[in-house]
Amino acid sequence: MKQLTVISGKGGTGKTSITAAFASLAKNAVLADCDVDAADLHLILKPDIKKTTGFHGLNIAHIDKDRCIDCKKCYESCKFDAIDEEINLIKESCEGCSVCEYVCPVDAITMEERDSGFAYISDTRFGPMAHAMLKTAEEASGKLVTVVRNNAKTLAEEKKKDLVIIDGPPGIGCPVIASLTGVDMVLIVTEPTLSAIHDLERILGVANHFGIPSVVCVNKYDINMDNTEKIEQYCKSNGVEVVGNLPYDTVVTNAMIHEQNVIEFSDGNFSDRIAEMWDKITERLIV
Repeated sequence: MKQLTVISGKGGTGKTSITAAFASLAKNAVLADCDVDAADLHLILKPDIKKTTGFHGLNIAHIDKDRCIDCKKCYESCKFDAIDEEINLIKESCEGCSVCEYVCPVDAITMEERDSGFAYISDTRFGPMAHAMLKTAEEASGKLVTVVRNNAKTLAEEKKKDLVIIDGPPGIGCPVIASLTGVDMVLIVTEPTLSAIHDLERILGVANHFGIPSVVCVNKYDINMDNTEKIEQYCKSNGVEVVGNLPYDTVVTNAMIHEQNVIEFSDGNFSDRIAEMWDKITERLIV
């Protein structure tokens, strides 16, 4: 079983649209949406949820007011201002560090599991899918990414799939690291803008740190040919293959409006370019 993660150094580069298109081209794959902070692959794939499990992220303090002696040690010790002077917990501020439990002289505070989101196993018209939803303002999204990846791996083993395609989160933080560690290849989607070039360099550094082979796709390459050339030269000097240059095309937006990926929606030039890129990626994955 091989694993491919599609990521980007910044949001909005088109990685989810490309991942959804790959779903049409892959013959025997499991799909995984690991952008749990802002999951949107389901908007195109419209999964039929078969199993839902709760996700517990950071622990949260629980104060037993009957046992509390109002010594205020917890209030004085909390660095996140999650306990007020009346010794009431401000849930949104609690980071689960447990210092309040540690300093309480009468054991009036205990740490409990916090309901932080849900993990799903679903069926789609392209095959099985693992995905999740993190509740608003919750943290520990890297842990939830790991849950999604484990679910995807289990699905692949159970259903004898030979590929897991992962729609990863943007940036270079913990969720990104959780989405790419241990995979066989990373496809980095970038754009020909100065900020995107900077973020491409950062995410390539992360992939290189973990020794993961990387390839690059330049989306909307024709909006700034000078910057596209800079990206190509940078990749060439760092031994990274640019496997695809995708033009700016409103067909992508039109496909999303119709809740389809671009391969389903159109068989034009844009779809042909994605198919060519997919062939290059699968050739490298097989090797």
